[in-house]
Amino acid sequence: MDRTSVEEDHVETDPRRRTPRTDAVLSDERLRKAADRLGEHVVKQTVRATLERCRAGELAPEDVVGAAVDALPPAATSLRRVVNATGIVVHTNLGRAPLSDAAVEALGVAAGATDVELDLATGRRGRRGRSARGALAAAVPEAGGVHVVNNGAAALALVTCVLAGRGGTVVVARGELVEIGDGFRIPELLESVGAVLREVGTTNRVRLADYEAAVAEDPDGTAFVLKVHPSNFVVSGFTSSVPVEELATLGPPVVVDTGSGLLRPHPRLPDEPSAAAALRSGADLVTASGDKLLGGPQCGLMLGRTDLVESLRRHPFARAVRVDKLTLAALEATLVGPLPPVVAALEATPAQLALRAQQLADQLGDLGLDPPPEAVPSVAAVGGGGAPGVELPSAALVLPARLAGPLRDDPCVPVVGRVERGRLLLDLIAVQESDEADVLAAVRRAAR
Repeated sequence: MDRTSVEEDHVETDPRRRTPRTDAVLSDERLRKAADRLGEHVVKQTVRATLERCRAGELAPEDVVGAAVDALPPAATSLRRVVNATGIVVHTNLGRAPLSDAAVEALGVAAGATDVELDLATGRRGRRGRSARGALAAAVPEAGGVHVVNNGAAALALVTCVLAGRGGTVVVARGELVEIGDGFRIPELLESVGAVLREVGTTNRVRLADYEAAVAEDPDGTAFVLKVHPSNFVVSGFTSSVPVEELATLGPPVVVDTGSGLLRPHPRLPDEPSAAAALRSGADLVTASGDKLLGGPQCGLMLGRTDLVESLRRHPFARAVRVDKLTLAALEATLVGPLPPVVAALEATPAQLALRAQQLADQLGDLGLDPPPEAVPSVAAVGGGGAPGVELPSAALVLPARLAGPLRDDPCVPVVGRVERGRLLLDLIAVQESDEADVLAAVRRAAR
């Protein structure tokens, strides 16, 4: 056999030489339908990456189309659904509060043309977000008025902009000048919209007399007294603070930033302030986040005196922090619908979680893992800047620590747990029962 014949035979037997053309792969009906759903760019990128695997000898030519179909993302976004098995109920890195099914369905309705600013009965312009604000007002009847903006920081910034203006004084305790995450700090936020801060007390102790002295120094220039809940840390020991009912005797409006979005007191979180309690104690305005303990979408809530809330709503800066229709729909569904996942997690009992963990361990007993899967008691936390130091009794599925990486990198549904003392714990407090099948499948993939 001459050299030419050998080369021709090699061309015929080398599978990389039989790599299909891009246009031939894209002509497959399944990929054409995917292009209608995900967009041509996403599908082409997936096909090209699959063809590179074929050229590298990792994939047989006849398997290219099927592999490309399997590699398509579930949606036209780089974000991926993740199972939160960390034991942190409101995990900032995982998007904080997961939405309820009702809120997700509401997002689908709001995605199209809606009557967000139209009165269908009259055909005239309607009040934007009226239904969502009505649901919020019904949830906290202690508030004379309510308004919603795009996040908690925006709510406090708008309040400061309207009440303090340029150069107005905000009286606040030194121990409440907190950093709220990613390097953002309450004092810098207030100063950025023109307020002048008057700090009172010390890091660990403040008295009513400290506030009284600050207000007396500049009674006309004091715009409001601010009380900030230090929701992401705890100061213990030789400490003191001034309750809202005492601050309400000072004269200027009292603004309470509760942070975590708890609308009413919760029995498992006795030290966490709520909007209703603050208003009953004499607060003129309360600001909070909607994507924490409320369990809704990211937004900023403002509740309080009717006249103050109306001045916030009508201020020009309110337009810059206006909330979109998707958020309004999800917020309303969170308020009027079934329990959102965050609230359900807080109400789950240790016994319920232990039973679920044991059932998962039993179903994975055939994998031959060393050590074998088992159910153990666990301690979870609220997270998301809420209820610092509060321990939530929970239960977890224990797996070998070597599975932590493969589970995070699962091609279908990543599962994020935590590693303690050489063991991987999948805490179930924030894992919805509907996600358990995905957890089981991911663990089996990781074990292989």
